[in-house]
Amino acid sequence: MKQGGNIYLVGMMGAGKTTVGKLIAKRLKRRFVDSDHEIERRCGVRIPVIFDIEGEHGFRTREEQAIVELAALEGVVLATGGGVVLSTENRRQLASRGTTVYLHARPEDLYRRLRHDKNRPLLDTPDPAQRLQELYVQRDPLYRQVADIVLETGTQSVQALARDLLAKIEERCKVSA
Repeated sequence: MKQGGNIYLVGMMGAGKTTVGKLIAKRLKRRFVDSDHEIERRCGVRIPVIFDIEGEHGFRTREEQAIVELAALEGVVLATGGGVVLSTENRRQLASRGTTVYLHARPEDLYRRLRHDKNRPLLDTPDPAQRLQELYVQRDPLYRQVADIVLETGTQSVQALARDLLAKIEERCKVSA
């Protein structure tokens, strides 16, 4: 792994970054951090409120600040927000300071997971399935650009995903050693 040995999880909302990240951190005995939760903690409000007050641009500015600080930590597993890759600076930070894992999920699977979630401001539209498809088309190339490892999330259990990811990380460490 790269400097610091951090593991960064990227992918669309609903791909499982937080859930898988917590499992990976526990198994590797590392600190787990979720960048969205950290932004909420710092602001004292939920992300939809930030979007309401500052818009997406205001949120992205806060996210970029948080990523610079969180990527500077050592030995962490960091689950990032779905739009983290929209910023060139965020992509640079993640690519240079750890191993970045893209949890890849198809838009239709994401919609099935998220259709009842009311904490997703970008899906507060008349057609959230279509919006997920649009976000996927925009972001998938950026996730792939920054990823050291791409893991298909499909329908397997979170435990199976964590196991697969740990195996890929271990294999990557052997190759780079």
